[in-house]
Amino acid sequence: MGLVPGTGLAEAKARFLGLETLAAEPDADRRLLEAVADWCDRYTPLVALDPPAGLVLDISGCAHLFGGEKALMDDLLARLFHQGFRANSAIASHAGTALALVGHGDRLCVPAGAERAAVLALPVAALRLAPDLQAMLQRLGLKNVGALLSLPRAGLARRFSAGLLDRLDEAVGLAERPIGPRRPVPALLAERPLFEPISLVEDVERILFGLAGRLKIDLERRGEGARRLELSLFRVDGAVNRLMVGAARPVREPARILRLFRERMKGVGEDFDAGFGYDLVKLAVHDTEAMAEIQTDLSGESGGEDAFAGLVDRLGARLGEAQVLRLKPGASHRPERAGSWRPVTAGAPASWPAAAVGASGAPRPLRMLAVPEPVEASFEVPDGAPLKFRWRRALHVVRRAEGPERIAAEWWREADAATRDYYRVEDDAGRRFWLFREGRADPGIDPELQVPDGRPAWFMHGLFA
Repeated sequence: MGLVPGTGLAEAKARFLGLETLAAEPDADRRLLEAVADWCDRYTPLVALDPPAGLVLDISGCAHLFGGEKALMDDLLARLFHQGFRANSAIASHAGTALALVGHGDRLCVPAGAERAAVLALPVAALRLAPDLQAMLQRLGLKNVGALLSLPRAGLARRFSAGLLDRLDEAVGLAERPIGPRRPVPALLAERPLFEPISLVEDVERILFGLAGRLKIDLERRGEGARRLELSLFRVDGAVNRLMVGAARPVREPARILRLFRERMKGVGEDFDAGFGYDLVKLAVHDTEAMAEIQTDLSGESGGEDAFAGLVDRLGARLGEAQVLRLKPGASHRPERAGSWRPVTAGAPASWPAAAVGASGAPRPLRMLAVPEPVEASFEVPDGAPLKFRWRRALHVVRRAEGPERIAAEWWREADAATRDYYRVEDDAGRRFWLFREGRADPGIDPELQVPDGRPAWFMHGLFA
């Protein structure tokens, strides 16, 4: 009809009165591009986005799995066509060369060493320069890459900055153009292409068990076990279903890996939609850890530690890893910073330093408040334990008190933070609390414990059993 990209909307409507227009949706376009990038994981794990409508695939070392580079490109374009996409592609030894060539020919495949000759006739727009710089080059009569390469490099750098030379070097293969893969590259990977699509959970589990068996051989050879695994199911319609599981302790037994994913699939429930079936199944190991061989008894039964780790893994697979947590020690002597929650599967447990239970071996409460809560306390002397206090509208009369335990401020984090004096107190009902005083009334006795208003501030920080 004579319409080309770049034609003004007003001109197009004037030429075609019945023309229908729709507003662009960049966010939806990006989501679609990311979905296609996920699907391209079937060819290589190194897939990067090239917005607004491009992808960069590093197929080094994996093209032979598809019969060569040309066969891989043909298979990719054919599958995209059947999904409703029209795509152009180019293969080169350098990402910069491929990015310059794509869109300026169909199914180009440049051998190594022929990058310069392949880009000489390309227009300057193939270098993807800034619009103002591209317009300036057009006005100067420099319309293709060959014209730029024929000029002295020093003059180009002085007139147009070094950015133009960088793009030229990337296009001709003199400089590497790094790509940023969307997903981390797995440590180990096993896959199974299927001639006929599958959709039953039983079939998926059977193939998963076989892939786990293949990975077990590699893990044993490396003396490692898997801590985090991902199952990728590639649907016929282009969608990809992914399931991630973690293990509290390294695993490599196929039966245990299958149990983890079985629990994960039960937790997903109806959201696990197979569509028209899966034609490719991949099992990837993202995190590994050294795993020593364990001598078991004659019955082959695991000990209590292994049973507990199995329970933690099953709970994490069913409920989600973020729901099964352990405390992680922190480099701080402030009680609220001495520990933080993290998923059990996020690395091996760390040992707690001696400072975590108090410098003098003083016990810590079973329940620690995330944020200390202020209380109203009455005391006989400014530096003594409270006689009674009111917390959450309830009055507590102190019968016994132990302390103080002084915890100094962390001046390298909070310059104006005050020192605290902690007390373990027991009320008349036998309930035990952990309170601290921040500040003193008499600066002559202890100037470190001053607060702006000159009155001691009392806070509730924990409860003992």
